Amino acid sequence: MALLQVGYKSEVLQMEHAFNVILPQVGLQDEVAKRQVRERGFKTLYLLHGLSDDHSIWLRNTSIERYARQYGIAVVMPNVHRSFYANTRYGFNYYTYITEELPHIVRSYFPLSDRREDNAIAGLSMGGYGAFMIALRNPGAFSAAASLSGALDLDLVYDPEDESKRQLFMQNFGNKEEFTSSDYNLYNVVEKQVKAGVKLPRLFQCCGTEDFLYPANLKFKEAALRYGLDLTYEEGPGVHEWGYWDANIQRALAWMLD
Repeated sequence: MALLQVGYKSEVLQMEHAFNVILPQVGLQDEVAKRQVRERGFKTLYLLHGLSDDHSIWLRNTSIERYARQYGIAVVMPNVHRSFYANTRYGFNYYTYITEELPHIVRSYFPLSDRREDNAIAGLSMGGYGAFMIALRNPGAFSAAASLSGALDLDLVYDPEDESKRQLFMQNFGNKEEFTSSDYNLYNVVEKQVKAGVKLPRLFQCCGTEDFLYPANLKFKEAALRYGLDLTYEEGPGVHEWGYWDANIQRALAWMLD
């Protein structure tokens, strides 16, 4: 496997930016693999970080490179700071960056497949929300999405009595009413897409039963089942920590790729 950190000038963010990529290594004499890469490109997982992290965190706290080697996939790990993967009210268009610019950039640099069936997205906490929000809004781009301990109901996460959380919410989404009626609200997106008859990605959702985000995960699971989404749901003992995510990213990869 190859590990690269790419620094470049983002047109969308209008600043220097960076992301990490894990790439499979094709053997010098492996003609079949070389032909497959030329004709199709590598299957790709976009792997998203949580609120307090960045594009380095999956590499530092899990064995994601080893897991990627097992499946022969590329892994793209972007950085969106504390944006909740939104086009924020303070001017940084991270949703556009993730959904439009980043796929274009990585495919122009590396032999990655642009086929829906070869692309998946996953994340933890804020990144779990981001993975579902992005996949449900862009069902033609991803065949599968996984949320690990995701912040899947921001109505339950939002605390108007906590000034720092209120400010973060306002900076990213505006006020509560603006968020509720927007396509950043997962329930809005699901309802619209289901009513329109859109083929949505398969979803994998897991959360520890002692996690503070467990109630938000239960609420989303109930809605997903009510709307008939293709959801695989798992729960069990666990809190909001890296031991849980390292174990469950392996389960998510097996679900996506086996």
